[in-house]
Amino acid sequence: MKMKSLPCFLTAAALLLCTAGFAQILPGEQAPPATPGQHNFGGFQSAAPRDTAGMAAMMRARMAAMNQIRTVPFEELAMSDPYILADEATKTYYLTSSGGRMYKSTDLKTWTGPYNIIDIKGLWLERAGFAAAAEIHKIGDYYYYAGTWSDHSDLIQQVPRRYNVPHNQTYLLRSESPEGPYTSFAITPGYDYQPREWDCIDGTLYEEDGKIYMVFVHEWTQLIDGTMDYIELAPDLSYTVSPRPVTMFRASESPCCGEMNGLGEATFGLKMPGWVTDGPQMFRTQTGRLGMLWSTWGEGRYLQAVCYSESGKIAGPWVQEPEPFLGNNSGHGMLFRTFGGKLLYVVHHAEGDGPRKPQFWEVDDSGDKLVLLKRWNP
Repeated sequence: MKMKSLPCFLTAAALLLCTAGFAQILPGEQAPPATPGQHNFGGFQSAAPRDTAGMAAMMRARMAAMNQIRTVPFEELAMSDPYILADEATKTYYLTSSGGRMYKSTDLKTWTGPYNIIDIKGLWLERAGFAAAAEIHKIGDYYYYAGTWSDHSDLIQQVPRRYNVPHNQTYLLRSESPEGPYTSFAITPGYDYQPREWDCIDGTLYEEDGKIYMVFVHEWTQLIDGTMDYIELAPDLSYTVSPRPVTMFRASESPCCGEMNGLGEATFGLKMPGWVTDGPQMFRTQTGRLGMLWSTWGEGRYLQAVCYSESGKIAGPWVQEPEPFLGNNSGHGMLFRTFGGKLLYVVHHAEGDGPRKPQFWEVDDSGDKLVLLKRWNP
């Protein structure tokens, strides 16, 4: 990869820090294990770091066996964190999710896939293998793929009696086509778009006044009270220009949000107290009001929350709605407009401990607030 000229704030010493190895963090005692029969998200984790490379290889083999290209009705899909790009240039809907693969459709009824559309060879992301909460954005002449990769063989912090915090980052890939291949274009291969010492997930892109921002989650597993943050990107999105991220709000500021232990929820098989931020998407109503969809855990388990900026700008302040936008173990949703002009909301929902499956809902954005209407079937 050809090295670009360095931005003015990135000194040679800083670049060396970006590319050099970091001091090894050793695993330590984690939070107490979940009670048998307790709700648990994300599976179980041992005190030692996960075999990230081995798990990635196993995941690739499993996906190769399962991911034969096929065409299926929407109701047969199962996935977490669905995201749909309605691409005007091709009149095609592109669906991504956790897992990183892509489906496509021209009518929202039947979907063909899953396609592998990314190329991360030679990057640390390859060790992680699994891309979580993948999104595709069209900005200018390019399509950008935002996915979160987690390398559990590379710990960034050990929080005593809580969690061995892995290197977790949202990374951007780029393509001239919505169908890829999406490849790295960052200023240095494997560049951390968020501070390396932060546990960060679910990055999304937002444009305001000619500037591009990444809005992302600073994980509750590291902080206890998770936050939503943003950072400004360079015009070509290849590096960040903000000195530090800006915190928009904390999870506990939402009346919808509950404390995980108090809710009887465990994560990775551990009883970690805290409040969760997940899955941001920025939007504007037809009146121009700026809002954000995001998810957390509360009564009824996973839920979709919504908040609005009092200033109409990303800087906020952000005011949380008192009631969930959608509850009942549903969340990490996003808005998109069909080629016919209908505003839809796609979200994952799970019945009990069953698989997460995407749903469509109709939404009214004609006023100052989003109004959730009825389930929509293509």
